[in-house]
Amino acid sequence: MISLNGMLLKPEDLSKEITNIEQKAIIKQMASYPVIYYYESLQQLKFELLFRANTIKAATALNDSGAKFTTFAYSFPNKKYWYRLANGGFLLREGVNPSEGIEDILKHGKLYAFECATAIAIVLYLATLFTIGPRAFNTYFERLFLMDWQFDEDLPVYQKDGEDFIIGDVLHFNNPDFDPKQPWWRAENVIFFGNDKFFGHGMGIRDSRAIINFLNGKRKENADESAYLMRMITRPNYKTIFLLR
Repeated sequence: MISLNGMLLKPEDLSKEITNIEQKAIIKQMASYPVIYYYESLQQLKFELLFRANTIKAATALNDSGAKFTTFAYSFPNKKYWYRLANGGFLLREGVNPSEGIEDILKHGKLYAFECATAIAIVLYLATLFTIGPRAFNTYFERLFLMDWQFDEDLPVYQKDGEDFIIGDVLHFNNPDFDPKQPWWRAENVIFFGNDKFFGHGMGIRDSRAIINFLNGKRKENADESAYLMRMITRPNYKTIFLLR
């Protein structure tokens, strides 16, 4: 359910304000859940809808970029824009605009390799750039660092338990019986596209059955527990990011 200034709204109540087809689908999802999503203004709601749509845009672009999947030990960036640190993370070089550095991953993806958690961070930074624009992005994300779940304080994310999955959410497939020789397949972090479609770096855009079958193929010998989609959702704090515009 959607609460705007204390009033519960139905999708049809927003039909004149929200005309984008993808954003209409997000509104319909929100309205279908018993969870109440609170907004203080229509602009705040529109910002989240745009950010979520841009998350799908960013995930699709990263999927098409040619960037490779690898572990932290073998990760590499385009050295023109990024330092590779000993822990496998990427630190933006001095004098490089953050917007140029993050967009280079889309332009020259074959010069990059990283694992799935860093891919999620890249998608969310790209979505932020697409939503607030390069001027604000370069102001707030100077000396950008990309690694795992380490986010800049101006891009706060949080986790919640639940099944109110919304387009643009970060979701997680768990693989409890993973092969200890391939521990990087203990889980897969994905972007939810809606309609049982997910982007996972190293897997592409696939449905839940395909992802689960893939992870089940990466289990230890005599495994008896299947991979599964977790009841855990990771989201940016859209209301905080809204203030960066």
